[in-house]
Amino acid sequence: MLRVENLGVWFGGREVHIHAVKEVSFQVTTGSSFGLIGESGSGKSTILRAIVGLIRNLSGEIEIDGSQLCVARSKDFYKAVQMVFQDPYGSLHPRQTVDRVLAETLHLHEFTDSEKRIQKLLDDVGLGQEFRFRYPHQLSGGQRQRVSIARALAPEPRLLLLDEPTSALDVSVQAEILNLLSDLRESRGLTYLLVSHDIPVVAHMCDVVGFMKHGKLVETVSTAELRRGNMLHDYSRDLLLASGYEYKSQPGPLSEFNQQ
Repeated sequence: MLRVENLGVWFGGREVHIHAVKEVSFQVTTGSSFGLIGESGSGKSTILRAIVGLIRNLSGEIEIDGSQLCVARSKDFYKAVQMVFQDPYGSLHPRQTVDRVLAETLHLHEFTDSEKRIQKLLDDVGLGQEFRFRYPHQLSGGQRQRVSIARALAPEPRLLLLDEPTSALDVSVQAEILNLLSDLRESRGLTYLLVSHDIPVVAHMCDVVGFMKHGKLVETVSTAELRRGNMLHDYSRDLLLASGYEYKSQPGPLSEFNQQ
């Protein structure tokens, strides 16, 4: 579904610039979930923004479902790829109701049966119809993130880019949103690219994990290898150790690691 080859991203002019991402390559197979993990400033979210077209200073190749992307993203691209942002408080227009947010997205993607689709979207993300005409300030953080997920699902994408979708939420709400995302992936056959600094979240959500350090992808391992601690790079092992989590031999939902 997604292939990234030698991706480089920089900020600034010709004389003074900073390379935020340096020759990163990875692939995400259709229907799977790939996680990028690393410290703040390691380039994780920058990769998502480069894929979705929010950054223009880049090099390398990005392919979606076998088609290489050009500089300008097409409408077909945004039907296939959507993004859920980190901050549910800032990603929704404060003066638009939930109904308006979803109706506008459906209109932009030329769906005509918006009434039926809005009802289904709200049901799919666990919000009843009573939330339809509420404003963002009338919703909790978890409810706002559910609206953001519904908006991302509206064009019926195949790939979702998830930029730390639970980091701004309470711990109890985080589990609800992550379980919702897992259910949606299974029911809709979605592919995920998830960015997080939280190892338990990545271990719960993803099939494959890539470790980012200073803009470089230093190692890629399966989730099973992550759980066993079978990383080869010193940074990957140090990050796991510094997180203060220890893997449980018989993990339950969202408890692959036991915080010490």
